[in-house]
Amino acid sequence: MSNKRSNSFRQAILQGNRRLCSKALLEETGLSLSQRLIRHVAYETLPREIDRKWYYDSYTCCPPPWFMITITIVEVAFFLYNGVVLDRYVLQVSHPLYLKNALLYHPQLRAQAWRYLTYIFMHAGIEHLGLNVVLQLLVGVPLEMVHGAARISFVYIAGVVAGSLAVSVADMTAPVVGSSGGVYALVSAHLANIVMNWSGMKCQFKLLRMAVALICMSFEFGRAVWLRFHPSAYPPCPHPSFMAHLGGVMVGITLGVIILRNYEQRLQDQTLWWIFLSIYVIFVLFAIFWNIFAYSLLDLKLPPPP
Repeated sequence: MSNKRSNSFRQAILQGNRRLCSKALLEETGLSLSQRLIRHVAYETLPREIDRKWYYDSYTCCPPPWFMITITIVEVAFFLYNGVVLDRYVLQVSHPLYLKNALLYHPQLRAQAWRYLTYIFMHAGIEHLGLNVVLQLLVGVPLEMVHGAARISFVYIAGVVAGSLAVSVADMTAPVVGSSGGVYALVSAHLANIVMNWSGMKCQFKLLRMAVALICMSFEFGRAVWLRFHPSAYPPCPHPSFMAHLGGVMVGITLGVIILRNYEQRLQDQTLWWIFLSIYVIFVLFAIFWNIFAYSLLDLKLPPPP
């Protein structure tokens, strides 16, 4: 039996809640440090007071937000390993041996399907990794605490896959590295949810914090665009593409928003969920066929394999 609340359940709770005169969660006093943290996360992520109370009363930190923490540790570990092997931590992507790694996506090796996902463990440099790690921890961990590992990992991985497929369709000669597809999916979904529920979101300094998040995302995207068109250290192969960022954003403002707007509700009851999921599946299938047939039909000159 699903532990997600149906629409009828929500309506019944809302009707009962209107008859109650209980004080708002923010007015609760005498809370421990852990209780204040849970309350803070509730106000950071949920727009409805009844959902915030439900989350505050039911959260047990079991399981903890393991997915975002684990994926971050693995990304940092791979970066440090590559730093030791390449003897470089800034702009690792400029090292002549960088493209020989079996994890990153390369257009000549697009038939190796694992590369559409494992490229997240390769970063262009510490400047690339640092901002991605900060964003996915500050945004991803609270979201996972509220919505659970299954939903947040789905948004993250969907953004990652959409990012690499977007590169293979729209920037066909470029490789791709970094976890920006997944990070941008989570952050854009969170920011869109705040905007769509502006009056209900009670997080402090939300306008300033949105501005800071957008500046950070713009800085990282600008860095990726600059690097893409900067003369390559290993011509004729260009530097990694920035299209993965845009693929992640599209997942975030579609599938991600539906997930974040429906806390503890069954997604199968949401018509928009099925619409956006169908669009995503269609895009994935289109990109697969594109990768199989378009490269040969267009007679595209690809960079040599690493």
